[in-house]
Amino acid sequence: MTRTIPQLFDLKGKTALITGGSRGLGLQMAHALGEAGARVLVSSRKAEDLENAVAELQAAGIDARWVAADCSKEEDIHRLADESLQRLGDIDILVNNAGAAWGAPAEDHPVEAWDKVMNLNVRSYFILSQVIARRSMIARKSGRIINTASIAGLGGNPSGMNTIAYNTSKGAVINFTRALAAEWGKYGITVNAICPGFFPSKMTVGTLKAMGEDKLAAHAPLRRLGDDEDLKGLTVLYASDAGKHITGQWLAVDGGVSVITGG
Repeated sequence: MTRTIPQLFDLKGKTALITGGSRGLGLQMAHALGEAGARVLVSSRKAEDLENAVAELQAAGIDARWVAADCSKEEDIHRLADESLQRLGDIDILVNNAGAAWGAPAEDHPVEAWDKVMNLNVRSYFILSQVIARRSMIARKSGRIINTASIAGLGGNPSGMNTIAYNTSKGAVINFTRALAAEWGKYGITVNAICPGFFPSKMTVGTLKAMGEDKLAAHAPLRRLGDDEDLKGLTVLYASDAGKHITGQWLAVDGGVSVITGG
């Protein structure tokens, strides 16, 4: 029998791991998955931030826990996978959301800063996806991987926003998503990306200050920045059976900015 919309979006019995999940977009996605019925485990570097995030999630009635890990370090990625699998069993949904940015003109951009951004924003996504797939998804022929990219990965930025490493890394995430989806479709694993536009967050505070919130909002056809709800629907679509025939795709959640910038 064909399932209903509520049944297709239901994540009861599923388990999700969200990196960069203690605040901002990651915490919003954790809320979305938890509200749809999934157990969630959030990870980031700082235990205090994670304790606050899990308290917030639990207050909303979500089964939530945390593991502190620095995804820029390969040994921490493996420890995160070990602890997640030991505590929760199989991981059904992996959200790769940990990220870093660096602002500097390309001619002056430090190479070590380039490496830092690429390591966290791209390399960590590959390593964690590989580990979780090998140990939990491939044998079961089931899994959902959601990668956080950005509209910055679709092209350049306005003058004054010197984030070449960030833009490059997010472009890489989009094609990583496509390539991984093509390889792992045979295992029943879907791989998709979300490309947020401007959302108020710690990572975008410099941009918001430099460009001005009002100016950035005015640049969007919808005349506003993203809010604490705007990633929820797409996250649950990608994670649930409502999106079981969607893979290798990216979608901008940006108020229409990419429409007028040619992304």
